[in-house]
Amino acid sequence: MEEERKYVCWKCQTEIDQTVKVSRQDSCPVCDADLRVCKNCRFWDPSYHNECRENSSYYIRDREKANFCGAFELRSVSPDDRLEADDARAKLEALFKKK
Repeated sequence: MEEERKYVCWKCQTEIDQTVKVSRQDSCPVCDADLRVCKNCRFWDPSYHNECRENSSYYIRDREKANFCGAFELRSVSPDDRLEADDARAKLEALFKKK
């Protein structure tokens, strides 16, 4: 069974209706943050060069402002993503916990 994926605002985690493509002018209905931003893209990764896993993209200075990047794809999340992140965080904290 395929898990349900949803799209959320990068800033406040409000669920975003994905029945239409996100345009550069779109913003979150709750916090008014821009939606077509690097931090809401599936390729955004601060550990990569240029903070992007898409190596053909150009440099974006402000990752929280709307931009014209041609590689943009709205990042989806699943209910399990949060559980996996919390589990990994707990394991790291246990590993480096002072005795």
